[in-house]
Amino acid sequence: MRLGIIGSFVWDVIHNRAPNAAPVEEWGGIAYALSGLDAALPVDWEIVPIIKVGSDLAPRARQFLGTLERIAPDAAIIEVPYPNNRVELRYYSDERRSEVLTGGVPGWSWLGLKSALDTARLDALYINFLSGWELDLETTRLLRQHFRGPIYCDLHMLAWAVQPDGLRTLRPIPNVREWCESFDFLQVNEDEMAMLAPDPMTLAATALHAGARGLVVTLGKRGAVYFAQPNFECLDLRNWRAPGPSLGAVRTALVPPAQLADPAGDPTGCGDVWGATYFSRLLAGDNLDAAILAAHRAAARNVSHRGATGLANHLRGKISLT
Repeated sequence: MRLGIIGSFVWDVIHNRAPNAAPVEEWGGIAYALSGLDAALPVDWEIVPIIKVGSDLAPRARQFLGTLERIAPDAAIIEVPYPNNRVELRYYSDERRSEVLTGGVPGWSWLGLKSALDTARLDALYINFLSGWELDLETTRLLRQHFRGPIYCDLHMLAWAVQPDGLRTLRPIPNVREWCESFDFLQVNEDEMAMLAPDPMTLAATALHAGARGLVVTLGKRGAVYFAQPNFECLDLRNWRAPGPSLGAVRTALVPPAQLADPAGDPTGCGDVWGATYFSRLLAGDNLDAAILAAHRAAARNVSHRGATGLANHLRGKISLT
């Protein structure tokens, strides 16, 4: 079974994560999600990255992929002649930070993406907006028409604009229903949710009526709230059908964390690890609550590891030698 990944490699420079410590430079962006998938996917699944990388960091990106166990043998990143995305992160608290972006790998056109998808031969697709422009709405809707397997999306940086100085700032997302009907499973955090709707129930009603099976709003240390169609409990690929609107009452629950994260650790990438683990466990056949609890455990474990190098082994509970 083959899981496609759309997102962006980002080189992070992280400040203020420990008193008087030098900034940490490491892979970020899709590297966290790749690590989470590598650790949590069922044994009969392999990862097929559909990812562009700037030529300045392409060798390092290939080296990182070489450390993962679940990358498909025929998989390859796509090197493009642009400076790769780099982000300078400054933390002000465990859950608040500023981000300044430089570089910029361009997003996908439908013509290029369709060719990559046809070659990839996918059974499911995971999308994480880490630049915010990996896909525009037109390309995303064409993707939904073309690929009928389950699609997971972390909307993430779609809700963030880039100012002239590179600073990321929140922005409202237009065409909310059109975005929602393009995906089967949606993930946002509280700040991003507020850019889509006035409250979680309004967003859930929109998303599920548009055909999404489920929406999760991550709440940091408080866990996550899920909303699901009334007839959805687990993902069964053998009986997977095209999405349709919810016809009954929305199911919802707050799932608190099973364990607390280390307050002295590094929360960078927790949302990415969370979503990658959650979707992996859904693909394994876990029900919603079990998949969310597995995601909570992985995100808490991520906090005790700096950067994405060696993270997959750390999430497995192995000692990393990288």
